[in-house]
Amino acid sequence: MTIQEKYWDDAQEGDECISPEYTVTKERILAYADLTGDHTPVHVDEAYANASHFGCLVAHGLFGLSIADGLKTQSEFRFLPGMSLGWTWDFVLPIKVNDVLHVKFRVGAMRPSNSKPGWGIVVLPSELVNQKGEVVQRGEHRLMIPRRPQA
Repeated sequence: MTIQEKYWDDAQEGDECISPEYTVTKERILAYADLTGDHTPVHVDEAYANASHFGCLVAHGLFGLSIADGLKTQSEFRFLPGMSLGWTWDFVLPIKVNDVLHVKFRVGAMRPSNSKPGWGIVVLPSELVNQKGEVVQRGEHRLMIPRRPQA
């Protein structure tokens, strides 16, 4: 599959995309805990997690956001590298071992950058969805993307 990265000018409000899938495993949750140093028991201790209100090991909230961002970069709708301006993100449901996740996102608001000529701002409303079709996380990613060079 050949993916052509898009300039800001190549997008239109309402463009949509669904990412490839990602399977959550216990090993990936533990690796994330090691990477971040967050060894909260509900993420790494099965006995503790099983006795918790979740009833099982759950992934870190930021694990989900990280996966969502990574899945967007693997999607057919991909922008040229730009600059992340920030996230607004909600953790809706727990992410559990063996969940199969994908991201649904669309191009929301767009505007030329006021501070950087040659760049545009785009807002990507996004949902991280599990194999049951449940939204486990949702929010928006704001990006600054290069505009197509003028000939």
